[in-house]
Amino acid sequence: MRSERYDLSRRELLIAGAAVGASAFAGLPTSALAQTKEVRRKMEPKLVRVPTEDDIKKALNTAPKGISEATHRAHLTLWQGYANKTNEIRKALAELDTDPAKANQIYSQTRALKVNYAFALGGYKNHNVYFDTIGGEGGPATGDVATLINDAYGSFDRWVADWKSTGIAGRGWVYLGYDREEQRLFNYIGDTQDTFPQWNNELILAMDVYEHAYFLDFQTARAKYIDAWFQCIDWNAVNTRLSAVARR
Repeated sequence: MRSERYDLSRRELLIAGAAVGASAFAGLPTSALAQTKEVRRKMEPKLVRVPTEDDIKKALNTAPKGISEATHRAHLTLWQGYANKTNEIRKALAELDTDPAKANQIYSQTRALKVNYAFALGGYKNHNVYFDTIGGEGGPATGDVATLINDAYGSFDRWVADWKSTGIAGRGWVYLGYDREEQRLFNYIGDTQDTFPQWNNELILAMDVYEHAYFLDFQTARAKYIDAWFQCIDWNAVNTRLSAVARR
């Protein structure tokens, strides 16, 4: 009997203790619960897909127009580098100590990771659009994007002149952005990988004007590269990107 009572008392104490613990845990604010879970389980970062040679197959069609296979293959390694660094930084951010006392605008791990993340992700996304929209038949724009180009620039030829001028003036990229609020197109300069078009714009066409995009084929003659690039635009891909904006 004594043993049974002892076991019963022990069970009652365990149950009571568990109830107290559960009630105390239930009383925690949601943020505290989240932090408790975070201690147990690290956040799993979402990683981007690293491009392969399959992603430049269409771009290789540009060789007859003057942008060589060698250029695209070398360019692929840079695109892969942006993807790999994006993933590396996302993993580091998942482990980052977010104590504000450890952040600093001169130098801190938070600043270093966040600034370089924007550059890496920008380089990855810019190249996604570049390689998606090159390798076509070029020529005048077609479909809905042709209508929007005429609305914004008066004619395709005037858009071409503006794009080429923008490409000569830019240090890294030319972006064709679709402004969702104004429902208009604009040719933006992007001086580095992390200079995005204005907020609420969708990037539907991108031209890389860093030297690595043309030096093997045209040396310093950027204007000749731009002329060749015009002959390789995939307007179907551009219209696909534009239609995706309209569905959102």
